[in-house]
This record gives sequence, C-alpha cells and structure tokens, in this order.
Amino acid sequence: MTTDGAAPPQRAPGLRIATLAGIPVYIGRTWPIIAVVILVLYGPSLQASRPDLGSGAYLVAAAFALLLLVSVLAHEAAHALVARAFGYRVSRVVADLWGGHTAYESAGKTPGASALVAVVGPATNGVLAVIAWQLSHLVAGGGVAHILLGATAWTNAFVALFNVLPGLPLDGGFIVDALVWKLTGRREAGLTAAGWCGRVLTVLAFVGFVVVWPAVQNRPVDIVDLVWGGMISAFLWAGATQAVRAGRTRGRLNGVMVDTVWRRVTTLPVSATAQDAYALRTSELGGAAVVIVDPTGAELGLVDDDALRGIPEPLLASTPVSAVMRAQPRGWVALASPSEPVTTIAETMQQLGVDAVPVRVAPGAPLAGIVLAGDLEDALSRRPSRRT
Repeated sequence: MTTDGAAPPQRAPGLRIATLAGIPVYIGRTWPIIAVVILVLYGPSLQASRPDLGSGAYLVAAAFALLLLVSVLAHEAAHALVARAFGYRVSRVVADLWGGHTAYESAGKTPGASALVAVVGPATNGVLAVIAWQLSHLVAGGGVAHILLGATAWTNAFVALFNVLPGLPLDGGFIVDALVWKLTGRREAGLTAAGWCGRVLTVLAFVGFVVVWPAVQNRPVDIVDLVWGGMISAFLWAGATQAVRAGRTRGRLNGVMVDTVWRRVTTLPVSATAQDAYALRTSELGGAAVVIVDPTGAELGLVDDDALRGIPEPLLASTPVSAVMRAQPRGWVALASPSEPVTTIAETMQQLGVDAVPVRVAPGAPLAGIVLAGDLEDALSRRPSRRT
C-alpha cells in the first residue's frame, strides 16, 4: 500500500532492518501482533491437521509469519523503487499491523505515475504467488517446505487480489484516483471518488467476513469472523474517509492563491550570531521568519524565537545562530508561482510535518516569501466548506 503525502513520524516507526537504494526499511512496532495472531490461529490448526509435526507446527507457523513479512516488504519495495524511478522522494518503507506502507512525496505527481506506483505492489505479490506455487510442485508433497510454499502462494494471491480492489486506501483505490483525475483534470475529484469507493468496499468487506464466508463454510458466525471483519473494516473505513476529506480540503485549497497567504522572509548565514538574528527579529527587516542558510545557499532551518528570547542579552553576540535554529528536513522549500493555488505548499507541510514552508518562484531564485501553517488554516477557515 502506498501513502501519498503521509508525513513521516517524529520518531522511527519501528526497528530499522535495512536500507533499499537509500530508503530506510522498518519493521513497525505493530507487526509483532500479526506474528502472534498467526501463531495463535495457524499453529493449532496446523497441529490438528498434521499431528505428526507435534509442537513443531508452531515453528512452521513462525516460518510462515517470516515469509509473510518478506512478501509484505517485497510489495512495499516495489512501490518504493518505482516511485524513486519517477523521481519522487521516498521517506520510508514499513511493515506494520495493516500489512505495510510506503511513504513518498506527491508534489508534481501525474495520474499515470500514481497508477504505476500503485499497481506494482499487487503485481509483485502476484509474481510471488506464481513462483511459490510452482516451487511447491518441485518439493515432496506433505512436507514442511510444501506446506510453507503452498501457504505463501495462497497468501500472496489473496493480498494481490485484495489490494487491487477499487477503493482507497487500497492500491486499487489509487488507480481509481488516477483514472478520475485523468478524466476530470482534478486531483480532488479522484481522491473523493476513490474514497467513496473505499467506503462501499468497507461495507462489502464486513458483510463478506461476517455473513458470506461463514455461510460458504456452512457454519455460524464466530468471534474470529467478527474480530477480523471489524478490524479490516475499521482500517478501510478510516482510510476511505481520510481520502474523502483530503479531496474536499484539496478542493478548498485550489481557491487560495500563494500570494494571499505568504509573508516576507529574510535569511541569515549559518556563520551569523544570535545577535544578528535578534536584530532582524526586532526590526521591520525581519519579516515573518528568518531562514538560516549554509555557505552554498541551502536552507537549513528557521530561527526559533522562543530559543532566541531565552538567551541573556550579554551572550547574544557570542552565541552562534545555529544554537537558536530549528532544523528543517530536506525538501522543505517549495517552488510555486504567487498566482497558483497553495496545494503544493500544503502537500509539503503534510509530507514533511513542518509548520512553515519558504517559497521560491524559480529554481535558484532567492526566497520570495514564507507560508505559515497558521495563515493557511486561517485562509481555509474563511472559505465555506461542504461536509461530506
């Protein structure tokens, strides 16, 4: 599953296990829940059907959990590598309770690129399913290897088919989003349509888990049906609702132009002192914020006014400005025209988790202004919204 514009968390999302083309790969803190569920549900079932395995059935279940983890990471790695191929900045790959997610920037994305990034995840699971199925015929029937390969084949096939269902937050939802976006020329229309499709899928998934599946097996509904149906439906509904809201918000952002919300910004070299920053902040030259730049002109961060005020006046001249700088992530400066909607700037804020975005109007040009999150929220609050 891809995450379009999801802001990276303030701390690592789990245990970092690898780096893929410079992209950090994590096992999320919630992933062990999946492993425990597999041991609790699959272990006893396998032991009952294969009493010759004895307690070794739980080792087989653990091995299956590990193979499932590999399948999830392969799915997410495909998203990450294709996103990277299109030039997007990929923040992380994470395997978690809901399978996994790949967070990457969406600024400058096109419908075609969005669809391709989305489809390669399920396609990877489809390929893994075929490989595992073919290999299962090459090993002794009834052996542990045969059991694991068969389970891996069926699981990857299910993941591939489930993920291409046409509704966000599933990968198929991004394909719906891309299609509607392409046809209408409006990304907000794509998000809204894919979100509503996701809501419909939520209802169908719940009915499938708690009504259809037990009926097919000719048995009453049990607690496992209710738990799995409820958890999956809650996940789908939350993602679908987020997409609908994002579409609505994006539509409102299209009515707010950059030059209606930006403020004046000034810069200071990283070699400056806190005294220099204080002089700017207490004069009319300071603007709304002071951005610290390195010798190459790259923007490193913002002067933190609270930290600046906390330095005794006699020490200002001897304190480097870096001591009062709030460092910002790479890519926090947006490229935007004064007369264009603030959509790109809002996406940058969301993706990077920042509350201020400097703006330049052309590559290599000086900073033209800065947009603060509070000003953006005020502008949106003045525009009427339709509740969905």
